[in-house]
Amino acid sequence: MHFSKKCSVFKVVLSALLIVALLQLLYLSFLSKLHGKQQRYKYSELFGSKKTEKQAEKNPRREHLRYSLSTGGIFDGSGQYRVYKNLIKSDFSTNQKPGADPRSHHLALATHTTINNLHHLNSLLERWQNPLSVAIFANGQDVKFATAFVYALSLFCPQVQALVDFHLVCHSGEMASFPEQDREHFAGLEEKGCPGVFAKLESHRDKYKNYAIGSNVSYPNNLLRNVARSGTDAAYILVIDVDMIPSANLHHQFVTMLMRREPAADEVLVLPAFEIRHTRKMPASKSELVQLYQVGEVRPFYDELCPRCQAPTNYSQWINLASKSSGPLEVAYTINWADPWEPFYIGARSVPLYDENFRQYGFNRISQACELHVAGYRFSVLSNAFVVHKGFKVQGEFHSRKDEENRKNRILFRSFKESLKAKYPNSPRRC
Repeated sequence: MHFSKKCSVFKVVLSALLIVALLQLLYLSFLSKLHGKQQRYKYSELFGSKKTEKQAEKNPRREHLRYSLSTGGIFDGSGQYRVYKNLIKSDFSTNQKPGADPRSHHLALATHTTINNLHHLNSLLERWQNPLSVAIFANGQDVKFATAFVYALSLFCPQVQALVDFHLVCHSGEMASFPEQDREHFAGLEEKGCPGVFAKLESHRDKYKNYAIGSNVSYPNNLLRNVARSGTDAAYILVIDVDMIPSANLHHQFVTMLMRREPAADEVLVLPAFEIRHTRKMPASKSELVQLYQVGEVRPFYDELCPRCQAPTNYSQWINLASKSSGPLEVAYTINWADPWEPFYIGARSVPLYDENFRQYGFNRISQACELHVAGYRFSVLSNAFVVHKGFKVQGEFHSRKDEENRKNRILFRSFKESLKAKYPNSPRRC
């Protein structure tokens, strides 16, 4: 009898435990379905295919991207590349009134990259914090990847939303499409936000170098520079590489300088270019840069590879302008262009474009500086503004075809110089 009671109690306890376990399974199943519905809702907000007016109002960025892609882009002058201008527009550009005076946003930054270097945008935007135009070159599967991730950046990164215009360039035989089938790229990003997007881009960084995308793929650097330049309405533009950083407060200093002195129509404003050891923090001011320069942690850009390419900047003169390290931005001195100088500069929108025949490595920026010289421009060096490249440029870190490409572009440069004689027949200047 006593044993029978114990057995009954055991059965009751066991039944209760089974009921609790079953309820837990049902609860977990409910949570899983609820999470799935939430994810589907989030994805429908990101990718929603029903183009109702309500959705368009809720996500105008998505609808603009859809429209930009539906146009099929335009072909470049060679017919070899497809260009999607303003694939993603910033809030700043969207809110500009038609016909507004471009001087209302005096200076914009323009840059170019492949998807593997786009992670540099994070530190560039952190320093710049003003309008930025980015032209991205993508090839093969990276066309889809690039489209998905510029969309993700525009969704999850408030500063990108506010300030960055994206343009996409691919081969003419390729077309970009809306990333509806690439939702795996967005998994978890709703929770991780902007840092999660840049973390994903960071993981893609070592796929290839810009000039070594593929044996039959040419990186159209000058086309990309022109696309980025024409993608902004700013009165003045600074074109730099995506792995470079300008000095702090450059935009504010430049706008203040314009109140005292506007550049002449035939003048560009040169920012001395440096490179810094990878382990060092980017200098914000000229005084910080000079301290690093004096101990060898910062040196002239391309100092090891091509010292002549930046020598006309006259670094010793600029460094020794001690009295102008912290004063207002102004022209320190003006110098004549000399081959093979390739300065980074602030120029008006009317400055001649880059010659798009130059691709891959060599002579792409020198050719444009050469044309400015023949066209009669003068080069005025700014007193305390500068740009810095992340890391020292050293021999042995370039792609295997660098020398071959350089020889090819050297031949192209010779014919380019001849063409300038016809373009500027009254100019006494030659390269």
